[in-house]
Amino acid sequence: MSAPLQDAALDQIFRQARTRNGWEPAPLAETLLRAVYDLTRMGPTAANTCPARFVFVTSPEGRERLAALSSPSNAAKIRVAPCTVIVSYDLDFADHVPTLFPHNPGAAAWFPKGASHTETSAFRNGTLQAGYFILAARALGLDCGPMSGFDNAGVDAAFHAGTSIRSNILVTIGHGTDENLFPRSPRLDFETACQIV
Repeated sequence: MSAPLQDAALDQIFRQARTRNGWEPAPLAETLLRAVYDLTRMGPTAANTCPARFVFVTSPEGRERLAALSSPSNAAKIRVAPCTVIVSYDLDFADHVPTLFPHNPGAAAWFPKGASHTETSAFRNGTLQAGYFILAARALGLDCGPMSGFDNAGVDAAFHAGTSIRSNILVTIGHGTDENLFPRSPRLDFETACQIV
């Protein structure tokens, strides 16, 4: 049985963590980006399908291309943050099932190409992995700024052309500042959001 995390860790990942709008521009080491992914990939997905795909946009040219496809307020963050990650999902994720689910490699047949439930599974589990990504980044001392205000089709054409990969969300990562930091918004209490049956 694992012991609960200490309060300091829970504060860093959940209670004190904030969505950042301002960023220190210092670049992030590739070893740190790899470490975030190495934690992210350990989170569970249905049949271990791991459909999420990640593009770490760090170059000035890449950031400008991505900013041009985003809402004005998000574009400003992308231009300043040292890295913005395009978190996407691969519609052909089942190609990897024989490797990822070796005790039942035939499970790839559960996800035929073009089937609506295959796309639903890719989106659902890819979104789950986006959540793991944010928690992994926070656990490694980074701040995050998840965003959905961008042109998905434009991002797919610019960064995923000729592939079966579709963009889902953007996440700026780095060391945040208090610039344009809003007061923490309320959250629903247990009685409003939960039932025990």
